[in-house]
Amino acid sequence: MNIKNEAQTHIVDPEGIDKLAELAVKVGLGLQPGQDLLLTAPIEALPLVRRVAVHAYKAGAGLVTPFYSDPEVTLARYRHGADDAFDHAADWLYNGMGEAFDKNTARMAIVGDDPMLLAQQDPDKVGRANKANSIAYTPARQRITEFDINWNLISWPSLAWAAQMFPELPIEIAQSNLAKAIFSASRVDTPDPMKAWEEHNKALRLRSDWLNGKNFKTLHFVGPGTDLHVGLADQHEWMGGASLAKNGITCNPNIPSEEVFTTPHALKVEGYVCSTKPLSHQGTLIDDIRVRFEGGRIVEAKASKGEQVLLKVLDSDEGARRLGEVALVPHSSPISQSGLLFYNTLFDENAACHIALGQCYTKCFKQEGNFTADQVRGFGGNTSVIHIDWMIGSDKVDIDGIDSEGNSVPVFRKGEWA
Repeated sequence: MNIKNEAQTHIVDPEGIDKLAELAVKVGLGLQPGQDLLLTAPIEALPLVRRVAVHAYKAGAGLVTPFYSDPEVTLARYRHGADDAFDHAADWLYNGMGEAFDKNTARMAIVGDDPMLLAQQDPDKVGRANKANSIAYTPARQRITEFDINWNLISWPSLAWAAQMFPELPIEIAQSNLAKAIFSASRVDTPDPMKAWEEHNKALRLRSDWLNGKNFKTLHFVGPGTDLHVGLADQHEWMGGASLAKNGITCNPNIPSEEVFTTPHALKVEGYVCSTKPLSHQGTLIDDIRVRFEGGRIVEAKASKGEQVLLKVLDSDEGARRLGEVALVPHSSPISQSGLLFYNTLFDENAACHIALGQCYTKCFKQEGNFTADQVRGFGGNTSVIHIDWMIGSDKVDIDGIDSEGNSVPVFRKGEWA
């Protein structure tokens, strides 16, 4: 399907756009008076960017600075760019982002790119470009994964994304349906979205408090194609919903969010696991992922679609074959119950339990402080230039928590909290 990328704003409910923008600024970021905001978005998301800017300035923002991406510019690189250019990334941009975050600039990313944008491009070039970008992005990613600043992710219903989700529908109806799904999952279709998120955060906190009280050493996942022991890092802490960043600002990093998550032990993962939903990564769909771990490291990896890109990702660095996050999401989550496959990690990870390859969240430790890389490794945390979530949960997966004495406690049964 040949789809124009010009935004069709009349298809997307302007009230929904405005409510999402306000929620992202007030609840997602908790933006403070005088605080600058750095924002990235697809060019098609301009209507949402503009409403974010309005609400940010109403909240007292210092300066809102947007950066835009465009699919045609991205494709031009793959069609006409020199081969050696795919080992290069804009490190100057990410160094600047890192400096901005050091000055307490808040970070917002609006996602909504075509999940299949690069499906027809050379997988070797895709893999090389992804690796170069992951390495260059380190100064920005490090400050985000360490929660130095308040940050937030939200979505825009792009035309190409809508066409992927609803291929049987006219594009206008497909985009309208995707917009409604985004607004529903983000709770902006409720009478009082702020109140809805306050109650939701309380519910997630109850789950994370229970897990922290149990202080499990290992989680054991069992299901079709899965028998996986995930050791948890020393001094790990479960988190979910609202998080207090190191700059003292409480934010909700992901809108939507249905997960509680923590840091696994990078050396203590054993067994095998298969994905339960496709992973859309940098314009490539990776499906039916099957991996086997030994000593915390992936030693075998296969996929029915996108395998070459997956293998390139795993070779990004030593930490790319180890886990940086484990997250629990019940099968009854609203996103799962919608029955929709979003082809977008922000949504699909909130429909199922998931794990992430690569960099850990250093905030997920009970001990406070700015940790060195050696200290993170000492706890069992992983370090990498990537952080990629993929889904392993379903209504057929059971999870047990195993404590330091070897006692097993049911955590999930058939995809639900036990």
